[in-house]
Amino acid sequence: MSHHVTFSIPFSSQHDAEVILHALSPEASQKIPKSETELSVKGTTLTLRIGAEDLSSLRAACNSYLRWIQTTMSVQDLVKKK
Repeated sequence: MSHHVTFSIPFSSQHDAEVILHALSPEASQKIPKSETELSVKGTTLTLRIGAEDLSSLRAACNSYLRWIQTTMSVQDLVKKK
């Protein structure tokens, strides 16, 4: 993979970061074409590393994962409010 990006996303707790990690694990195992993804949690930070063959594939993978993270966080917030 010739293009790479790393996102470090802080959460208020390690539990919250791990919830997102587990929610995205099925997506990470289903490869987005022309890209590779690695997810990890250290403390309260979720790290997302994406590598892709070209910039278009990198952009598509970034958009997908960041949207999934935001959606999962929104659902998590709704659950906490109940």
